[in-house]
Order: sequence, then C-alpha cells, then structure tokens
Amino acid sequence: MVLEALAISLKVTVLATVATFAVGIAAARVLTKNNFKFKGIIEAFIIIPMFLPPSVVGYLLLLLIGKNGFIGKIIYKYFQQGLIFTWQAAVLAAFVVSLPLMYQSTKAAFLSIDPIYEEAAKVMGASNFQIFWKIIIPLSIKGIISGIILAFGRAFGEFGATLMVAGNIQGKTQTITTAIYYAVESGDKVSANILLLLVLAISFTMIFIFNHILKSTTTY
Repeated sequence: MVLEALAISLKVTVLATVATFAVGIAAARVLTKNNFKFKGIIEAFIIIPMFLPPSVVGYLLLLLIGKNGFIGKIIYKYFQQGLIFTWQAAVLAAFVVSLPLMYQSTKAAFLSIDPIYEEAAKVMGASNFQIFWKIIIPLSIKGIISGIILAFGRAFGEFGATLMVAGNIQGKTQTITTAIYYAVESGDKVSANILLLLVLAISFTMIFIFNHILKSTTTY
C-alpha cells in the first residue's frame, strides 16, 4: 500500500504541476498584458479555489465532471467512460487547487518587470514571442520557480477534493494523503507512521530546494 500510494501521488503531483505550469504562465501573461471584458471574472475563477474548502472544490468538480455534469457528459459521450474515481480525476483536483499559487506567483513576477525592457526590445525589432521567452521569462524566473514549487507542494498534499472526485481505491486512486486517512481509520498505525515520515521527508526536501533555488537564482 505504501509504495503504491507514493507512486500514485508522485504521478498525480507531477502531471498536475506540469499542467499548472503551462496554464499558470499562459494565464498570467494574458491577464497582465490585456484588458478585456470579463477579465476579472476569469481571474476570480482561477483564484477562488484558494479560498474555498477542498471539499467544496471537490463537490464543484463533481458537478462538472460527474456523469451528469457538463464536462462529464461530453467525456462519457465520446469515450464511453466516466472521469470520476480515476487517477485522472485526482490530477484534475490537484491541478485546480494548485493553479492559484502558480498563477499568483507568476503574475506578481510579471508585474514587477519594468515595462521599459519590453519597449526597448520592441524598438529593436523583437517579436512578442522573443520578448516573452528572452526577456519576460528570465526576469521572472524566481517567481516562476516559486510558483512551481508551491504548486507541487499543494498538489502533493491535496486531500479533500481528491477524495471527493477520485475516491480512495488502493492501487488506482489512493494517494499518500488518502492512504494516511485510510490507515488511521482502519487502525493501521504502522502504515500511517511510515506514510507520515514519507510526507514529512518529501515536504522538507521541497522546502530546502525552494529556499536553495531562490537564493542561487540570479535575476538579470
């Protein structure tokens, strides 16, 4: 149970973090550079999971991806299977709760950049793509790395929303956090303690890496 739960947790966390990285950076770039109708509403949808209890996030996801939900109906229609109680649902839950951290960290980094750098690059003939990858990203690297690590940590520690949409199926959807809950509920203190030590070890490692990278990364 311990190794299975750890493997599933790492798979879910890594995939959720990759998705969070891509969506978080894209959303931060679009929403900091453009003013358009419903911008505030879109940003609110991205950030609101940070303020909601995980169980509420999980219930909202159930309404969306359940068999009778808007997204769930589409998935079932074209793939003839549901998303609920699968490891993919666990990835989605981890993505939703960790996205606000990646978005906010990246947004703050983007807004801290002096616009003069972009203006100078445009005068020199640089394209928007070149400006983004050669100027914006390097100048925002600390904020981006912070967002990645914080999102990874949040995804790794996710419990409430995951339990709602993915359940606690051993070897299939049981993550390390739900495994601890199951072990405690069943009175298996040995497994619970082993899982606890693993969570603490990984968490302390991520904190150490987080602090080390922030100290060693150079801002241009």
